[in-house]
Amino acid sequence: MINKNVTKWLSNQRRKQLLTIKKRDLSKLTKWVYGKKEIYHESKKFFKIVGIRIHSNFYNKKGWDQPIIFQNEIGILGVIKNVKTNKYLLQAKVEPGNVNKIQISPTVQATKSNYSRIHGGKTIPFLNYFKKKNKHFSLQTEQAFRYYNKKNANIVTYVSKKFDLDQKFRWFSKIEIFNLLKKKNLINMDTLSVFSSFIKKRKIDFPLNKKKSVIMWRNSLNKKYFLRNKIIDLNLIKDWNLTKKKISHKTNNYFSVIGIKVKTNKREITDWSQPIVKGSKMSFVGFLIKKFKNTNHYLCRYILKPGSKVGTYTCSANTSQFIGYKKSKDLTNFQKKLISKFFINSKDKIYDNILSDEGGRFYHSQIKYMACKLNKDQDVKLPESYIWLSQNQIIDLINKQKIDIEARLLFGIINFKEII
Repeated sequence: MINKNVTKWLSNQRRKQLLTIKKRDLSKLTKWVYGKKEIYHESKKFFKIVGIRIHSNFYNKKGWDQPIIFQNEIGILGVIKNVKTNKYLLQAKVEPGNVNKIQISPTVQATKSNYSRIHGGKTIPFLNYFKKKNKHFSLQTEQAFRYYNKKNANIVTYVSKKFDLDQKFRWFSKIEIFNLLKKKNLINMDTLSVFSSFIKKRKIDFPLNKKKSVIMWRNSLNKKYFLRNKIIDLNLIKDWNLTKKKISHKTNNYFSVIGIKVKTNKREITDWSQPIVKGSKMSFVGFLIKKFKNTNHYLCRYILKPGSKVGTYTCSANTSQFIGYKKSKDLTNFQKKLISKFFINSKDKIYDNILSDEGGRFYHSQIKYMACKLNKDQDVKLPESYIWLSQNQIIDLINKQKIDIEARLLFGIINFKEII
């Protein structure tokens, strides 16, 4: 049940915050340089679009080329918590890629180029609370299929005083946020990123696989599989159409890179142009959960990603093409079976909702998140790249940057009541 005051506040913000998006050719974006090698901002800050070549023995295909976002700076994703009221300061924020214009974002959500004011815009409210040393600081990776080695600083900082707030900011209780997570495309991905980085451990946790066994399992896969990536010129990427209008795959699958012109009235600057990544179809992220030894365990998978140099753990199943996944050549038969048998036909869904990727870099990119419980009689014969991990084991791995963003966000949703 959503608080009526929250509904009223959101309605007011939707009226007050204006946003106009017009698509533009990549070659005609103001202050952006469109070249054969890369697409970059004239300041040489913010981010750029480059090509990447991958060689790997982990996937069905041995290698491929693709465009990727290169952003060699660490952004700040920060939430202020009032320790007296136990409420969190969040904001209604417009992003150019949001499917519904406004979503509820962290107190601060800013790249280094933005908070350094390379664009010449206004200062970012509450930024100083996150530039000092904070106890709750967690450096985490971003989407490594579309970002190259990108990380952000996730921070929760505590205060005990009141603030004079702009109307787009609001204090939220934990239960209010929990209820908003049930609504489609409302809680911003970066808000979830912060909260999922700081989940309290359970007092009782009996892992099915001991720490030593998990390390041996991971090391054996690290030895068996490899992924090598190399940045290349955009005009050299195979199987992609590079035009002055956009960059797209020859099959029209995966994603494309388009240009947009943005006008708004409640951001640090009121108009700008930029490239943005547009997903082709609805994505899917799913976790299977089962109790062993009276402890919740999550079915995790070892994965190598094009924008990362190390193997990480991800959720039970995920795909960028949820509709028509059975025909996908990029999904293993085991993942297709999991989706068909345990997710789509599940009778015990813990979570089932559609949320968005971050709208500053991704255009109308939506993900169906699903978490389902298996009963004690349901068993799954696991391929070598899968393992059951306990609640506290996943939290430890999040702290070590070993859980990818898709799994981390869904784990954060499932365990939202355990955030700090």
